[in-house]
Amino acid sequence: MGLLTVLKKIKAKEKEMRLLMLGLDNAGKTTILKRINGEDISSISPTLGFNIKTLDHNGFKLNIWDVGGQKSIRSYWRNYFEQTDGLVWVVDSADRPDRLEDCRRELAELLKEERLAGASLLIFANKQDLPSALTRAQIAELLDLQSIKTHHWHIEACSAVTGDNLLKGMDWIVDDIAARIFMLE
Repeated sequence: MGLLTVLKKIKAKEKEMRLLMLGLDNAGKTTILKRINGEDISSISPTLGFNIKTLDHNGFKLNIWDVGGQKSIRSYWRNYFEQTDGLVWVVDSADRPDRLEDCRRELAELLKEERLAGASLLIFANKQDLPSALTRAQIAELLDLQSIKTHHWHIEACSAVTGDNLLKGMDWIVDDIAARIFMLE
């Protein structure tokens, strides 16, 4: 029996997943995490370090790491890559064109990271409740998602404020990781 088989069996017993939630500052990462967890979202300040939430979703224990996205701390993102099963990339769909270009570039760099190889990728096109928000298709095109061949990916248009489609996105990433990691006996 190979090491990978042993690791898969250990993980299967634990039913645990590690998700890394990243994106530019003010994309809505913390708001999404709090909304999913049923917490108050009326006053949220920028995340200067990270938040960790552990929650149960569809029979799995999710350890979600929400890491700040300010330009000055993005270089520290690599400290959180180890043993990441899924990457949740949050995009402010109503952001300025230059910021959306930064967003595309940062995501492209992340996907080159060896320690994130194979991680499932969920893109939340957030802030769909705003009138100036770009559509899911426009965000997919801006981020050049069709060129991603190294990761399973899915884009979900959502709103952290209203909660629209957040669970739909979480269902996708949990199912994708489960199909890849947990061997069903």
